[in-house]
Amino acid sequence: MRRCLGGEKCISTYAMADGDSLDGLGTLLRRLVFALDGDVQAIYDEHGLAFRPRYFPIVRALIAVDGLTVSQLATRIGISQPAVTQTLAEMRRDGLVSVDRATDRRARAVRLTQEGHGMARRLEPIWRAIGIAATQLDGELSAPLGIVLREALERLRAMPFRDRVRGRLEP
Repeated sequence: MRRCLGGEKCISTYAMADGDSLDGLGTLLRRLVFALDGDVQAIYDEHGLAFRPRYFPIVRALIAVDGLTVSQLATRIGISQPAVTQTLAEMRRDGLVSVDRATDRRARAVRLTQEGHGMARRLEPIWRAIGIAATQLDGELSAPLGIVLREALERLRAMPFRDRVRGRLEP
């Protein structure tokens, strides 16, 4: 978002004209994720469900296609392979997934366990309620958050943030 001062001079809302910085974009995004994940975790805890918000994209991907490899999961949900591996280790400890050698001996196939499928069934009404609450939040904002975040990710795929920063550094 940009705002203009005195007609011509426009600045980002992330930096003030006098050099005092507001919260940076990364800080704001971390706060948003912390607020959303914290509240979703509280709902899971209130319902006695041993589930973490970071498990959600993996479970949804495995419901759609069981037996994905770690690499396929990383690509499908858009996070790094090490992040997927770390989350899967937690999910294995919680009994939600199994990780077995796939037909390609180097790849590992990830599957929801019976407990994982049961957990997903118990979570469906909560996930529906989360979707409705997210839609309500979108309606309260100047632009729907999901759309803005998807647009930002698309633009960053076209030109990574590091290239944007490098282009603004003085030689």
